[in-house]
Amino acid sequence: MNRITAQLHTQLSRRGRSARRPAPPPPTLVAVAHGSRDPRALRTVTALLDRVRALRPEVPVRLGHIELNEPLLTDTLAALRGDVVVVPLLLGRGHHTKRDIPATVAAAPHLRARIAGPLGPHPLLAEALHTRLAEAAARSGAPTTAPGGVVLAAAGSNDPDAALDTARTAELLSARLGGVPVLPGHASGTGPRVSEALRALAGLGHERAAVASYFTAPGRFASQCADAAPGIAAAPLGAHPAVARLVLHRYEQALASAPLSHEAVTVGV
Repeated sequence: MNRITAQLHTQLSRRGRSARRPAPPPPTLVAVAHGSRDPRALRTVTALLDRVRALRPEVPVRLGHIELNEPLLTDTLAALRGDVVVVPLLLGRGHHTKRDIPATVAAAPHLRARIAGPLGPHPLLAEALHTRLAEAAARSGAPTTAPGGVVLAAAGSNDPDAALDTARTAELLSARLGGVPVLPGHASGTGPRVSEALRALAGLGHERAAVASYFTAPGRFASQCADAAPGIAAAPLGAHPAVARLVLHRYEQALASAPLSHEAVTVGV
């Protein structure tokens, strides 16, 4: 009887210690920004990630850049250990999401990694774009009603998937604005330029169309597109609460889609 009692005590003690064992920390969210020589870009991305941390304080959040700003993604990954989810702060598919980021993650075999899809297209981005347009209208003294026409100004790419993603966001923004015509315009790559999209809207009777800035943060392309606007020009998406929620949504999507692996796994949108 004494032996049985001692065995039960030992088993219960082990279970108690197991129950008190802390849960492992969640994987680190590594946000990947493009980078820019514009000093406002780093400040904007930092503010966005502060919002992400406020929403999920238990999730470690780190920043890495593809180019032009520190920390670079390679350095951020080199300093980490364990499980990571890489979330591109990019708005569509293209060379960076398909090649650059996966190659950089693959060069960090000490990590178990997933790569989330880009932020766009998604209705939360249309929500943020709508807010930025309303803010620009308020600053200019324009009516608060929806503009007559909008150019969705994006960086552009030679990858046709990038143009498809921007076009889909234009559709989502049009629906968010109650059917206002929204045409994509690009600062580079293939597809119509912002000036061409503005002329197309002018041909439809929208002489002073607004420009929605489809950029995560300020930079050279965002400034060029804003300068082309005949009417109001909205600010980039920046640290909008909807964008912060979307970053975490992509993080959770990636976690739910595939097991963490020493070989980088890219998770689509």
